[in-house]
Amino acid sequence: MQQNNEDRPTRAADPGQRLIGEAIERGKTALSVADLLARALPSAAPATPQPPARTAADDARPQDAEELAAAIAALAGRHLDAEVGPETDFFEAGGTSVGAVELVASVARELGVELTLDDVFADARPRRLAERWLAATGVVDSKRPMPAPRAVRARTGDDDLDLILADLALVDDLPWAAPPEPVAPRRVLLTGATGFLGGHMLLDLLRHSDAHVYCLVRAGDEPEGLQRLGAALAGYSLPWSAEIRRRVSVLPGDLRKPKLGLTDDRWNELAQELDAVVSVGAAVDFLRGYPSLRQSNVLGALALAELAAAGRPKPLHHISSIAVFNEVGIASMGEDDPLAHIDRLVAGYDKSKWAAEAALRRARDHGLVVTVLRPGGIGGHTKTGAYNAQDLSSGLLSAFSRFRSVPAFRYLNAAPVDWVSRVAVAVICEPSAWGYNYNLTGTPNTLDDVVRDMSLGGMNVRVQDWDEWRADTLARLEAEPIPELDFLTRVLQSPTALKLCEATLTGPAATGTRTEAFVAAQGLTPAARYDTQAQLKTFERLAHDGLARLPERTDTPYLWFPETMEGSLGPAGQPAESACTLSLTLSIAGMYQLIRERRVDVAGELRCSLMHADPLVVEQGDIWVRPQEGIPERHGLRHPLLRYRLTLRDADGQRWWLEGRKYARARRDLWRQTRALTVAIGRAGEPAHLAGEVVVPADSYLREQIDGIRVNPRLSPQEQRIAKLTWLLWFGREIGLGLLGPFTRVGADLLDIRRNPTLTERTR
Repeated sequence: MQQNNEDRPTRAADPGQRLIGEAIERGKTALSVADLLARALPSAAPATPQPPARTAADDARPQDAEELAAAIAALAGRHLDAEVGPETDFFEAGGTSVGAVELVASVARELGVELTLDDVFADARPRRLAERWLAATGVVDSKRPMPAPRAVRARTGDDDLDLILADLALVDDLPWAAPPEPVAPRRVLLTGATGFLGGHMLLDLLRHSDAHVYCLVRAGDEPEGLQRLGAALAGYSLPWSAEIRRRVSVLPGDLRKPKLGLTDDRWNELAQELDAVVSVGAAVDFLRGYPSLRQSNVLGALALAELAAAGRPKPLHHISSIAVFNEVGIASMGEDDPLAHIDRLVAGYDKSKWAAEAALRRARDHGLVVTVLRPGGIGGHTKTGAYNAQDLSSGLLSAFSRFRSVPAFRYLNAAPVDWVSRVAVAVICEPSAWGYNYNLTGTPNTLDDVVRDMSLGGMNVRVQDWDEWRADTLARLEAEPIPELDFLTRVLQSPTALKLCEATLTGPAATGTRTEAFVAAQGLTPAARYDTQAQLKTFERLAHDGLARLPERTDTPYLWFPETMEGSLGPAGQPAESACTLSLTLSIAGMYQLIRERRVDVAGELRCSLMHADPLVVEQGDIWVRPQEGIPERHGLRHPLLRYRLTLRDADGQRWWLEGRKYARARRDLWRQTRALTVAIGRAGEPAHLAGEVVVPADSYLREQIDGIRVNPRLSPQEQRIAKLTWLLWFGREIGLGLLGPFTRVGADLLDIRRNPTLTERTR
């Protein structure tokens, strides 16, 4: 879920939390697109239920819709610091989900009107809120007929469907269009460039085409628009240079207004000059209703279709969503499969994307070339880790990693933003690809995929059914409030959004046969699972920003094994004659730790009579595998294999430090080199005064470090075997590279045809 406006400072919202609640169950018959366009909805209604008894509080509040609407509008204006009329949509005026919670609380506190948050999200115009409440309570408006109660209206037809029918009828006003010239576009209008996907598509258009891009930005003037665009790109780790600005023109406008808020002259200029129109901008909020979203998502798309058809013929490339399939029980989600039945979609966002697609399919009958591109969940960038903080996918990933649990699901249809953007731009730039539907959903993740990937990364998760996971996550978010995840809390508390989640979690895998063929023909990177490796940078940024939690030392280890070393120590610079034993346990929190840090955690104890009669306990220990990528020391003679750094404490509370290193040399004793550790030891804050060497006994090496490997018992037997094999392959590869280094250098010296003696040769 993405907020399109900046959240205002949070005020006390406890009363509003009580009001987040009941689902409005609608008994409707499934209607296809053809049904919707062919006939109106039935209007038969059963008897009206009896209104509740009136109280003194009822008599004190406004009793007609006009007065109540004016009172609600005044409260809404106070929250927005702006004038709000009875027909002004709270969200379109700049309201946020947080503001909606506050508005519900204010209306309850000051007017005694108990709205639900779903009422506000369904239609946030004060007049409609007043009418809904009057109808639901049976209060008679003395100045106008009382609307039917909510329960009755649910059976007589959905207001959203009436509004959708009216919006679809607007398509007939579009002009007829001739086919566009099939050449790569040189002048492109792009909406949504300040958003997550739109910003990446802007940069890909500049990278992979010669196009000049006109960006429609909601701003008062061009300087403000440039500032907004630059700030948005920087926020997603995208460049904003003078060269980029040279190829970008900002158009101050508004997707929600007729003709995009442009002057007639500017509109006519664009109609003649543009080669393509790319519709990415949309209001993405899974809690708001269709009336609150239609202006941006449906009427905005129709305005862009009008511009595409006007003047020179040009294609329209529309970013839709697989949300158009979000019907519980839908059989398939292919590129040309039938969409969901509109009256079985619950969320306003899903309805708005469905209506936009339905309208643009009709626009094709007017000759307009319309390309429909449907992403699923849009994940973070695989290289930069940039993510959309208010996106539902990011919120769920954060919850998965923080609370180590996932809800049972069939498929997650998600792909990283860099892949989605690159394929979308390739379609826009290839005329032979225009006019078709594409599913930009990548390769779906199954539940097993996600659990295995997270386990490999050290985040062992438990699987819960949806209701259990939702209740558990809400309880944890209440116990550990995370401001950045407030929107996820509201989604999990909204009955409407829960229906959407149910459809998403139980839906089939999205398929993209046409997309796969296009990607192969263009030589683009094929779709791959959005797995832990692809999510690595995003998880790191989420953790840095406080949303996610990566594996820590205190977590149950992913894999561990013992390591025993024996040898002798002595005063620094003197023979080592005092026996010494290191009994350690080496562990990793997950393969993530190896990939990012090349580090192993260490626990255990050291025994040496020179230091103390009792063992010294390891308080914190680290081992780095091939530190500094194995850069050699002493003119290439010694190549680092392992570096140990331990902090120890003796029985008297005195702290000690230990530094140990294993080196690879161009000698025959390779087996011993991997087992021998040169150590230096000193008291905390003092230089080393003990030194020596300890070695892993040959007979215990395989017994402990191969056969003795243990893996988190929560993993399945197959996953445990995979974990062991993955560790051995990774560690064996690193040590092999370390041992190969010195021999390669010696070979290079021997084959040096210059025959000039080098420092290495003289030393050797």
